[in-house]
Amino acid sequence: MTKNEMIEKVVESTELSKKDVATVIDATLNEIKEAIKSGDKINFVGFGSFEPKTNKARTGINPATKEKIQISESQSVKFKVSKTFKDYLN
Repeated sequence: MTKNEMIEKVVESTELSKKDVATVIDATLNEIKEAIKSGDKINFVGFGSFEPKTNKARTGINPATKEKIQISESQSVKFKVSKTFKDYLN
């Protein structure tokens, strides 16, 4: 599902305008990104949690040349589904 498809689904299930729904979704996603960037964990009860994760620097191999390369430390996001959501899916 794309963001636009999600917006359409929310518009259908509420009495909000497409513009209002798009604004709320954009603002929510931006707040989640900012919180994670600053090191905070986001928890949506009944859905799951997002938290920042640091991937350590490591040595890798370039698959084209088989040459060893150094991969620098990077930031990522870890998502853990809640038990309630997992039970709903199963």
